[in-house]
Amino acid sequence: QVQLVESGGGLVQAGGSLRLSCAASGITFSLNVMNWYRQAPGKQRDLVARIFSGGSTLYSDSVKGRFTISRDNAKNTVYLQMNGLKPEDTAVYYCNTVYRGIDYWGKGTLVTVSP
Repeated sequence: QVQLVESGGGLVQAGGSLRLSCAASGITFSLNVMNWYRQAPGKQRDLVARIFSGGSTLYSDSVKGRFTISRDNAKNTVYLQMNGLKPEDTAVYYCNTVYRGIDYWGKGTLVTVSP
């Protein structure tokens, strides 16, 4: 079965950095588009970053220039390097992929940025 397991969240001061990881299993990882979403309290879940199988990327305007998505196909893992964190980045961060037409989500990892 498909599993996505996030790790790396935590509490950090504004201006700090965190690196999130998402370990995937049950999919042909190297062929899959991988996404990071986030959901702040009381808000909808929004796309943060996407990485395609060939390695090209896209980012939401709110994180462009601060966050970097990458993938290690040998480890079936996607990363989100977050630099210059702001209090408004506080959210639960979710790993996501679509495989054989089905949307899969991890359980999420909480990132809290203090002022």
